[in-house]
Amino acid sequence: MAITETRFTSLFQAGFECSSHRRRDGVRLDLIRATGHDKHVLADYRRCSEFGLRTVRDGLRWHLIEKTPGKYDWSSWMPAVEAAEEVGIEVIWDLFHYGSPDHVDQGGADFPKRFTDFAMAALEQRATVTDGPPRVCPLNEINFLTWAVNEGYFPRAGPVKPGWFKHQLVATAISASRAIKKRWPDSIIIGAEPLIHVAPHNRRPATVRAAKENLGGMYQAYDWILGMAEPQLGGDPSLIDVIGVNYYPHNQWYFKGPTIPMGHHEYRPLSDMLVDMAKRYGKPLTISETGAEGSGRPAWLHYICDEVREAQRRGTRIEGICLYPITAYPGWDNSRHCDVGLFSTIVANGERHVYQPLADELERQRKLFSEARSSAPA
Repeated sequence: MAITETRFTSLFQAGFECSSHRRRDGVRLDLIRATGHDKHVLADYRRCSEFGLRTVRDGLRWHLIEKTPGKYDWSSWMPAVEAAEEVGIEVIWDLFHYGSPDHVDQGGADFPKRFTDFAMAALEQRATVTDGPPRVCPLNEINFLTWAVNEGYFPRAGPVKPGWFKHQLVATAISASRAIKKRWPDSIIIGAEPLIHVAPHNRRPATVRAAKENLGGMYQAYDWILGMAEPQLGGDPSLIDVIGVNYYPHNQWYFKGPTIPMGHHEYRPLSDMLVDMAKRYGKPLTISETGAEGSGRPAWLHYICDEVREAQRRGTRIEGICLYPITAYPGWDNSRHCDVGLFSTIVANGERHVYQPLADELERQRKLFSEARSSAPA
């Protein structure tokens, strides 16, 4: 039986790239500024609303807000809060999208408290502008961030000790989520972790074990936050309301090898992966990030939506599909133009072009989901 309900304003959602971390060479990224979203947030939200994307995922830039320890300047964020209120759209706020102020040590013993203090101050500030319980993603992609730090893709944080940094990030998420739930019991806390599949490149027992262990890392952040493992961290099932999965064309690969192409016998159908995640956690899901580049965008959305409907048909509750990023953006490593999403970068007249093939596919898929809802048993 298809399960088509959603607690969000819209099933289809838009996500704005909001990474603000330092690269390993020390350069600070600020994708909200780089995409022009900081100056065009009102127009961006209006454009999203016009295309039926009435729930968006957007982020705070902690490094701009807390330039001095314990002192908050909300001027980089409040225009977005006010724009959302003016347009009348719902925002899922990313409180930590990898980046923190330079005076905050992500590996420090005080990091969970520093972040929790910031998160609570931000949501109290939001409450001065808009009513209603907050919808937040406290820490984006704990599993990926741990990998990035451990592998040296991001700067080192904390001791070189297996598992240490993931414990630190999960403890931080638990601290912040617990405080948010205490202050706003009806808040909606959404996770956002990569959904992956890792296959062994040969059938040697050691390779099969290594691939299985590598794949197992996908579950750790959620397992620990929800109290299914590592109980000393204080996890609890109440600390996440919606399991978010980030899924892209490159999310399946051979252990220490290349991407598994769609259609290959080792490629797992997304619907199977979604059903498995729902059974494991017993909570509704959302596709918290998905998208492809260039001309592959419409076909990718077609695939994602077909697989979501199949998972729903099998009883899985999936409440959102977030096109991420919704605008083109400069790549993290070399600033190359990444032609993704529904909208272009800002052009000469101050607007964004629309990628019409994706807009057409979005409208087609919206009608299909609407038909599924209307035909579902009461």
